[in-house]
Amino acid sequence: MRVEFVFRSHYQPDARSVSLVGDFNGWDVTATPMEPGLDGSWRITVDLPPGEHQYKFHVDGTWWNDPHDHKRVPNPWGSENSVVVVPGDT
Repeated sequence: MRVEFVFRSHYQPDARSVSLVGDFNGWDVTATPMEPGLDGSWRITVDLPPGEHQYKFHVDGTWWNDPHDHKRVPNPWGSENSVVVVPGDT
């Protein structure tokens, strides 16, 4: 299923680089760079299989949880990861 991720510009207005990083891309900060939109927010749409997927934004070298996520889980580094739930086929 196609899922859009958005990092709103007001959280880091001077951001120069934003990537979507998660279990679906091996936590590779270079694998899924996001593009700035006309409103300054950073966006990307990715195809994800059904299930729960952990992710974060990587903004100019700093890890960010999604301020608009609906679920978070602890990670091994003492912080949390955002979670997106992709529904299965019905």
